Amino acid sequence: MTGIVGRMREAFRGDQRVDADALVARLEAVRRFLGAVDGQLPDTRLVPAHTLVERAGTRLALSRDHTVVALAGATGSGKSSLFNALARLELSPVGVRRPTTGVAHACVWGPLDGANQLLDWIGVLPRHRFVRESVLDGDDERDLHGLVLLDLPDFDSVQWSHRLEVDRLLGLVDLVVWVVDPQKYADRVIHTSYLREFHRHRDVTLVVLNQADRLPPAELPRVLADLRRLLDADGLERVPLLATAAVDPSGIVELRGALERTVAERQAALRRLAGDVDDVVAGLDELVAAEASAAGPGTETVAGLNRALAGAAGVPAVADAVEAAYRHRAAGATGWPLVRGLRRLRPDPLRRLHLPGPAADAEPGEPAESLVAATSVPDPTAAQRAALGLAVRALADRAGAGLPAPWAGAVSSAARSRMGDLPDALDRAVAGTDLGMDRRPAWWRVVGGLQWLLTVAAVAGLGWLALGYALRALGLPPLEPPRVGVVPLPTVLLLGGLLAGLLVATLARPVVRWAARRARRRAERRLVAAVGAVGREYVVAPAEDVLARYGRARQALHDAAG
Repeated sequence: MTGIVGRMREAFRGDQRVDADALVARLEAVRRFLGAVDGQLPDTRLVPAHTLVERAGTRLALSRDHTVVALAGATGSGKSSLFNALARLELSPVGVRRPTTGVAHACVWGPLDGANQLLDWIGVLPRHRFVRESVLDGDDERDLHGLVLLDLPDFDSVQWSHRLEVDRLLGLVDLVVWVVDPQKYADRVIHTSYLREFHRHRDVTLVVLNQADRLPPAELPRVLADLRRLLDADGLERVPLLATAAVDPSGIVELRGALERTVAERQAALRRLAGDVDDVVAGLDELVAAEASAAGPGTETVAGLNRALAGAAGVPAVADAVEAAYRHRAAGATGWPLVRGLRRLRPDPLRRLHLPGPAADAEPGEPAESLVAATSVPDPTAAQRAALGLAVRALADRAGAGLPAPWAGAVSSAARSRMGDLPDALDRAVAGTDLGMDRRPAWWRVVGGLQWLLTVAAVAGLGWLALGYALRALGLPPLEPPRVGVVPLPTVLLLGGLLAGLLVATLARPVVRWAARRARRRAERRLVAAVGAVGREYVVAPAEDVLARYGRARQALHDAAG
């Protein structure tokens, strides 16, 4: 991108009309820009834009039928004499004492009432406001109806308050007539501090070489040519340059004609505001000069963040606990019923971490344990905290890559803005994750039922054999149990039940290990998804919000450039 200013229209608008609706749209775009960057950029960089929006809104709301023209110049340039000559009255003090003009004077052509609000806003005191016309003038001044002419203090005054007042007023007027004299027309101050700064307002700028009557006729063209050269170097090409002599009525004819055309067009205020917009856009262009990455933070950096969050949240420890809990519960459900009670003496691994899930002895259909406020997952180690910090930094760097420095910093700050809330959020995410341990698999019930059946058979065989031994001990006729081949049935039931139970437990053990690993992977996926959602809310979303603001700001400034 070559920059918004590079595409901005730089043509001289002095012979073009500025559409008021288009100007309002550009100002609204500046307002949108300020809304988009609020809180993201240093306020010092946005002062000109805020000032523009405030001043432009006020100026457009005030009289559009008046054109405010300021005569600005250095001490001794004769601008007060020129002011009086244009008004054909002695309104502004003229003298040899410098500086003579300490405050702005205003002369209004036409009724004063229509310009009072405008002059109140500009800050011209009522006692320094004058009405040019009277009944004696007839229609002599009709062509200047609507002109508000200001005589400004000297910008090079030894009194600093005068300079400040000049700078303030130059930001409010519609058109500036720079008055220079043959002795100081090349003065560095007026060119570097003022004229050069007005290069984007050249369509509302006019330069007059006053006191031209003091030059020999042969010297005037040479001086005008040299002044033209200096103005071109200041970026004020095509700015009108006139020669005036306040002591001779014919010496201000051209200047008066230029003012009459300006007043008739009613375009100076719009052109001035358009130039102000150009100036502000140029100053802000570097803040949104780069195209934001469409990929945003990027999938790789987000995946890296999720891994770091999983480590900090204790996902590996929880996954280990899930696998151990599965084995613990499966062994309790599929092992010998006579020794299952011993397993109840060993705590459930998930219960130790205060994680959700039924207790080892819960029956099918029983509700799972209620969630607790916090888990007992081990706190992240220093290495895990460092890894999380690096992952957040990598994501911020990737998201803000290529953006201007203020925005890259804003993205980084946004990504880190909720780091203090992450530990609690991660703990809640882990505690609230369904680990898939709230029901018993059907095969547990089948194996458990088979173990109960084999245990009953072994107990029945043992009881039968015990009864036979008891009868012999009492001298009673022994019972003759059925035989399986040559082996008595009670013996078959006892030994067969024990051996079969052992065999079933042995065969179930690898299945339990496989299923426990599967449960671990399932829980790990769910936990990573849960902490990933926390990462998106607490890290990724704030960074993406800044990127979205950057995009809106960039588009708004593009619209403001017209």
